[in-house]
Amino acid sequence: MVRVVLSTDETLTSTYRGIPLLDFLGCAPYGKLPTWIYSLLDTQIPDENGVLTQAPYGLRKVEAALLRDGFKREEVVVAHPRKVERFIGEDTKVVALHEMDPLCLGPVSMMFTDGGRWKNYTRVKFEELVRRINHLRESRGLNFKLVVGGPGAWQLDFRPEVREELKVDHVVIGEVDHVAGDLFREIESGSADETIVVKDWPRVEQIPAIVAPSYDGLVEVMRGCGRGCRFCEPNLRVARYMPLERIEREIRVNIRAGIDHAWLHSEDIFLYRVEDKKYFYPNVDAVVELFATARKYTRNVNPTHGTAAGALAAPGMIEAISHLVDAGPRHWVGIQVGFETASPELIGKYMNNKMKPFSPEEWPWVLLNGTYVLNKNYWFPAYTTILGLPGDTDDYEIMTARLIITMEKELREKLGNRAHFTVTPLSFVPMGLLKDQEFYRVEDMITYGQFLHLYYAWRHTAEEVAKGLPFVMAGNLFLIPFYTLARFGVNVVMKQIEKWGKSRGYELRKLEPLEGLHIEVEGHRWQSQPTLAEAY
Repeated sequence: MVRVVLSTDETLTSTYRGIPLLDFLGCAPYGKLPTWIYSLLDTQIPDENGVLTQAPYGLRKVEAALLRDGFKREEVVVAHPRKVERFIGEDTKVVALHEMDPLCLGPVSMMFTDGGRWKNYTRVKFEELVRRINHLRESRGLNFKLVVGGPGAWQLDFRPEVREELKVDHVVIGEVDHVAGDLFREIESGSADETIVVKDWPRVEQIPAIVAPSYDGLVEVMRGCGRGCRFCEPNLRVARYMPLERIEREIRVNIRAGIDHAWLHSEDIFLYRVEDKKYFYPNVDAVVELFATARKYTRNVNPTHGTAAGALAAPGMIEAISHLVDAGPRHWVGIQVGFETASPELIGKYMNNKMKPFSPEEWPWVLLNGTYVLNKNYWFPAYTTILGLPGDTDDYEIMTARLIITMEKELREKLGNRAHFTVTPLSFVPMGLLKDQEFYRVEDMITYGQFLHLYYAWRHTAEEVAKGLPFVMAGNLFLIPFYTLARFGVNVVMKQIEKWGKSRGYELRKLEPLEGLHIEVEGHRWQSQPTLAEAY
C-alpha cells in the first residue's frame, strides 16, 4: 500500500471517444441525459494494474511536486478512480482528489442543470467515489485524510453542509506547486486547517515539469492571463510563461508514451510571452516559435483557449501557425474562445482588456472579423457566452443573438464551407471580483431577450452539428454512429427550448443581422503592426 493516493472522479478520466468538446458531457444532468447514452460515450483512460497511464494535468503537477519535495516514487500513486481501493491501506496517510466541478456549480453545469436543481454526472461520479473511499476507511478502521483540491475545490467550501456529509477532511484552494511537500506533511501530522487557502503563487522555477503522461498530451505553456476580466479567477492571477525547454520536456514525456498530440494549455495562447501589457499586441515571434517547437514532435498541435482580438491583431501569426501544423479542410485547429456578450458596454465594464488592442465599441466587429481570420486559416472556434451578467438588459441580449446571426451570414458569404464556429451559452457564476453577485438560475431569472440569445446560439450550434461535425471528427471511426445520435439530440434540444419558451409566453421572432457590421480585415490599422517574423 502507498502513502499518498492521488485520483479524481471518472468524468475526468474519460476520453469520450475522442470527440471534440465532449469532455463537457459530465456537466449534463444525470437522468435527463439517459445513462445508456452516457455509458456509450464514456471511454476510460487505460490503467496498468490500477495506475492511470495518462492523468489530468493537475494531478501530474501534484505528483511531480511531491516527488521533488522528498516523497519516494513508491509512496505516491496516481490511481484510476475505478480501482482506487487497491492502493489504500494501513500505510496510506492521504487520499487526495483533483476536482473540476464536484458539486455542479460551474458555468456549464449551472446552465445544463437548471441552476443546480438537478445533479449532473460530475457530481454523481464524485459522490460515488467519495462514498466508496469513506466506506473503505470506515469498514477497515483506516486513519488517512480525505482531501479535495483542484479548480473546483471552492465548491465544497461554498457548500459546507455537503462537505460535512461527504466527510471531506481538508479542502485545498489555490496553486500548490511550490508548497506541496510541506502541505501534505502538515495534513499527515494533523496540523493543517480544514480549509487550506494558498494565497501566494509559485514562480516559474517553482513549478515542476510533469514526470508521467498527461491526458491527451496537455502541456501548460502559461499560467494566468493578464487581461483581468472581473468574473474570471485565472485571468486575475499574475501571468507566468513556461520556458520552451520545459514545454518541450513535457511534450517528450507524452510522445514517449505514444500520445501523438500536443495540447497547449493557457488562458489565452496569443498572450504567450506578451511584451505589450498596455494594448496586448501578441508577441508573434514567441507564439509562432511555441507552435514550431511542438510541431517538431507532432502535427496534432492544438491550443486550449484564445481570443478573437489576439487573432485579429496578428492575422499573419494565425496563417503561420496553420502552415506549421498543416491545417486544412481535413485538419482543423480547435480553440475555445470567450464571446461573452455582444454589448460593448458590458465588455467595457467587466472585461476592459479582452478586446485589446481594439476598443470596447469595436467588440462586435472584433468577434466577426476575428472569426473570419480564424476560419480562413482552418481554425474552428468554440465560443461561450454568458447569460445573466450583472447589468444585463434585453437589448444587450438581443444584440448578442443578432451578432450570432450576423456572423453566420457574413462568414458564409465570404468563406462558404470554411465558415465554422459554435456558441454555447453559460450561466453567470459569481467568481473573481464578482463574488458578491448572485448565481444566475435560468428557470427563475430568464428574460425574453435571454431566451432569444439562448435559442439562436443553440440553433447555430445545431446547424454546426449537421455541417461541421464531419470536418472536426475526420478519421474518427465513431463518427457515423455519433453523427446520427448528435443530430437527433440537438433536434430534441431545439424542440425542448421552443416548447419551454412558449410555456413562459416567449414567442420566437425572426431577428435581423446587425446593421453596418461587415468583414473588413484587409487594410485596417493593425496591419501596420509587425505580424510575422521573417524566420517563419
